[in-house]
Parts: sequence; C-alpha cells; structure tokens
Amino acid sequence: MPTHQEQYDDAMFDFSTGDYDSAVAKFRAILAEEPTHFDAQLALGMACYRKGDYAAAITEGHKAEKLRPNEQLVHTNLSLFYMKAGDKKTAEHHGLQARIASWKGNMAPPGAGPSTDPELQMAQPPPKEVKLPTKFPDMPWKKKT
Repeated sequence: MPTHQEQYDDAMFDFSTGDYDSAVAKFRAILAEEPTHFDAQLALGMACYRKGDYAAAITEGHKAEKLRPNEQLVHTNLSLFYMKAGDKKTAEHHGLQARIASWKGNMAPPGAGPSTDPELQMAQPPPKEVKLPTKFPDMPWKKKT
C-alpha cells in the first residue's frame, strides 16, 4: 500500500497534467483515510475549481480553512473561488483575510507563526564542536621584564 505522501504525489501528477477528475478522486481517497491532510484538502479545492465546479471548490476550501484558519493560501484560494462564483463581497472578505494572514506571518517573532512547521524548516548543519585550550596565557599583551 502506498503511503499518503506517495498517493498525494500521484494525485498532484494527475492535477499537473490536467486530469482533474482523477486528481479529485485521489485527493478524496487520501482524505477518506486521513481527514486532516491539509495539502490534499487544499489541492482538492483547487482541482474542483479547475474543473469549473465552483460550489465544490468553495466547500473544499472551507474545509481547508477549518484545518488552518490563518493560512494565507487558503484565503487566497477562497477569494478566487468566490470571485469566479460571482460573490464579489465574500471574495473581497477572503482577499482581506489573506492579506492579514500575510501580515501576521511577516510580523511574527522568530520561532513563531507558520515557519515553526517542522516540515518547512531548512536543514541545519550540526553544531561544530568547540575545543577550548586547557591552559590560558596570563596577559599575553604585557611584555615580561
């Protein structure tokens, strides 16, 4: 049985080649097994949008919003979905929410906000071992007389 990541990669391949029906089915299969798979939920909304099913895209977008309510991309997508569905007022609301989410992300102190997700952290080199000398010289700048 392939892992959820392998299933997600396969669904994203279908999405990238324009096979949205297959991608939707694969994203739904992932979410049936793991309902909190945020990336699959987000991509499912976009796949529905690409198919032209704006009502389903909005529904799936709101499911992603429940998983991560302060995620900028969630609100950006919802704004797009609502605009295409003809609801400009709600689209503007989600556009504003996306902007606020981006501000929150940029103003968060180091170690806080969306960058604390361990999956998004860059690999850090191991700390170098520092060897201290065993004997320190006594004031080497003074000349001995």
